[in-house]
Amino acid sequence: MHTRPNGFMLLDALRRQAGSVADTWGLGPVETPWRQVASLGAARLRAYHRKKADGPALLIIPAPFKRPYIWDLHPAVSVVRACLARGLRVFLLEWLRPNADQNTLGLGDYALDMPERAVAAIRSETGAVPVHLAGHSLGGTFAAIFASRRPGLVGRLALVDAPLAFAEDGGPLAAAVARIPPVDGWAEAKGRPVAGSAINLMSGTAAREAFVWQRRADFLASLASPDALALHARVERWTLDEFPLPAQLFRDLAEDLYRDDRFRRGTLRLGSETAALAQLKAPVLAVLNPAGRIVPPDSILKGLRIAGSSEQRLLHYEPETGVLLQHLGPLVGRAAHRRLWPQIIGWISTGH
Repeated sequence: MHTRPNGFMLLDALRRQAGSVADTWGLGPVETPWRQVASLGAARLRAYHRKKADGPALLIIPAPFKRPYIWDLHPAVSVVRACLARGLRVFLLEWLRPNADQNTLGLGDYALDMPERAVAAIRSETGAVPVHLAGHSLGGTFAAIFASRRPGLVGRLALVDAPLAFAEDGGPLAAAVARIPPVDGWAEAKGRPVAGSAINLMSGTAAREAFVWQRRADFLASLASPDALALHARVERWTLDEFPLPAQLFRDLAEDLYRDDRFRRGTLRLGSETAALAQLKAPVLAVLNPAGRIVPPDSILKGLRIAGSSEQRLLHYEPETGVLLQHLGPLVGRAAHRRLWPQIIGWISTGH
């Protein structure tokens, strides 16, 4: 099956080309060596540790919009390296660019089927039961949905600026979805993936402070520090790696999560199963990030009140310079790596 590229898909390609040029300027990621453990169709499972390593097993679930090296951008601000240094066996579920035949993959595939197959591969290699999870933004939402449906497979759950409650508590993106017609009627969301550039435009329109003004303000503030400016440039280069979403996944996110808030309401359909936030029993550590302007603290706090987690811990991210967008700060901020991640990794390790 082939689809004719539209303007947004061509813009995606142009932005990826610009990213390749930026790589020649030394702005590309400096990733930790990894090996592929499993091929999962629209995803693959990476492992960063030696096969004979010991320690708790951690599966990182990135957000689906761009490439996952924001978790491993540079040795100085790499969550992957920080976890390895503290003795964790680190795996990452890497989403791949969907082809036309994968356009029908939806939330059930991304939040249940592929994470479950990844955990099975981790257990096969390491024997680790359970596996701890960490996710940022919608990657954290996917992790929470998975943990709610497969409690026996999940140990501890670290949610980094990850929304749990949507609709009126979902922030600017949920408010924007509430104002638009149902996605089921969009021609763009039928028969072809939804281009990353189109998602960028929608997000930037819905949350200009977060995606436009913060970007500019951070550049100006970073001019006073070579280290901050270098980090800003690396994150800016990462934003050029546009990633389309399968049409069904885009529809499920917009309608079932953001508009109808079905995870909180306990009516989220994932194939033949139904997911409910109240079913989330795993211990949860959540990072609140009011400065990010994407995930309101209430989205996390009200969600945690519904969850039946046996333990809940909250950490707060403080804004800093050089991160481009404060929503990304918990992953790439230099202060975040000094203050937040030692606490997060220590908490995960206590569940071993």
